Amino acid sequence: MFARRRRLMLTLLLPPLLIYLGLVAFLYFAQTAMLFPVGQVARGGPLPEGAEPLELRTASGERLLGFHVPPARRRSERLLILGFGGNAAGASGTALDLHALFPDADIVVFHYRGYAPSEGSPSAAAFREDALRIHDFARARFRPDRMIAVGFSVGSGVAASLSAERDLDGLILVTPFDSLRRVASDQYWWAPVRLLFRHELEPVRDLRRNPTPVAILAGGRDDLVPGPRTQALRLAAPILAFDRTITDAGHNDIYDHPDFADAMRGALRRLRAMPRRAR
Repeated sequence: MFARRRRLMLTLLLPPLLIYLGLVAFLYFAQTAMLFPVGQVARGGPLPEGAEPLELRTASGERLLGFHVPPARRRSERLLILGFGGNAAGASGTALDLHALFPDADIVVFHYRGYAPSEGSPSAAAFREDALRIHDFARARFRPDRMIAVGFSVGSGVAASLSAERDLDGLILVTPFDSLRRVASDQYWWAPVRLLFRHELEPVRDLRRNPTPVAILAGGRDDLVPGPRTQALRLAAPILAFDRTITDAGHNDIYDHPDFADAMRGALRRLRAMPRRAR
């Protein structure tokens, strides 16, 4: 009788258990494609006159392709903005957006590794490594008076990681998070994400390690990065120079909100008003 009940229990429990394990295995093996959907990257429009292509090599030899967009009007102080787009953004679109927002700045943006035409395979580790190389190249090539990194969504994690290793005059982080693993855990609460995750970006740790002034722009209706994920980042920043939440904006539509451009320019004005970092 007992053996029959045990067999019945196994018969009832085994199929859902196998389905669960299958879903967990899918998340583990598909996470790179889910986080970095290289096939969904939209082509940007034509770049402004005077834009030039840029090329770098990674330590392992892959080519990274990007763009430099010169300022439409130049101030006496040369400002260089390094752009790091979202996980489905190409360099040209990000460069165009930044140039429209900040026409008096030099803009440098590269396609992430594995995002065509850049070569290689995408990963959080590769993005962090490449950000250092892009920074060093841009600083040596353009010799700016100030350098500010702007990160959108997943790019906010890349920009924050750069600030932990290099001197920047400021960070503008749009819809940022404290930890990419924690964001994934919030979305897939039913899976052991913390054990399976292979692409961690942890701005909350990176910001604690340096005194770079930080500007944060968040969406009040962001259902991808919940409020606590951004709040932890605010508390971690040693110098929170600017903090704006657009209450009726979400994670993806914040860029189209009528208050977005004004908030971005306000963030930059505040960062430019900060004392210049010593080199």
